[in-house]
Amino acid sequence: MSRTSAFARLFLALSAAVLLFTSLGWAADDKDKDQSDIQKRIQNAADVLNEIMAVKDKAIPDEIMENAECVAVVPSMLKIAIGIGGNHGKGVATCRTPTGWSAPAPFTIAGGSWGLQIGAQGVDLIMLVMNKKGMDALLSSKFKVGADASAAAGPVGRQAAADTDWKMKAEVLTYSRARGVFAGIDLNGSRIAQDQDETRLLFGKMVTFPDILGGKVAPPEGSEPFLSAVRKYATQAKQ
Repeated sequence: MSRTSAFARLFLALSAAVLLFTSLGWAADDKDKDQSDIQKRIQNAADVLNEIMAVKDKAIPDEIMENAECVAVVPSMLKIAIGIGGNHGKGVATCRTPTGWSAPAPFTIAGGSWGLQIGAQGVDLIMLVMNKKGMDALLSSKFKVGADASAAAGPVGRQAAADTDWKMKAEVLTYSRARGVFAGIDLNGSRIAQDQDETRLLFGKMVTFPDILGGKVAPPEGSEPFLSAVRKYATQAKQ
């Protein structure tokens, strides 16, 4: 074997090794970025709930929060592009369990007319599941609003408890805000499903919606801001 040929083989081997380690580094960076994205979404969900509850005349009534079986929040994020194209958003949900609120479960919402109806790129959405039928639909990991569970705009204002129609109106009550302006949303036709990719990132493995929302897994790191906000407002009426 000539010296030139040996050098060429060594160069190719070194180049391949460099490419391999570089690709592994990129993969690790991508995984870290994805992990950071889901944790930011959990924090943003907490921020949305805190900000909406801070506007007293537009806040979710305490009695409704106290009676909610599950709380689901879709925070506005630029990369989600809510209201553009496929009307697609990502959020997290938690449900009551015998030992408290469950770990947050990542989900997606797509379809319907809600984004286009508001006509804004950024939409903050809160969905409150109010009874067992609505909770069963959510636990199924995939359901269609209006078919598997009915939805309606919830009453606002902390003194709105006198309006008891919400107790019979729908399985899911919705609250939304676009660019700081509170607006009604029509969720009928939207599909809500577990986000399996983000579930794997958050828990390190695939965990089903029923197991997460049923309290069978511990809340992962980064969950506390959202769960703390939910606990705060769900017990506010009693306090």
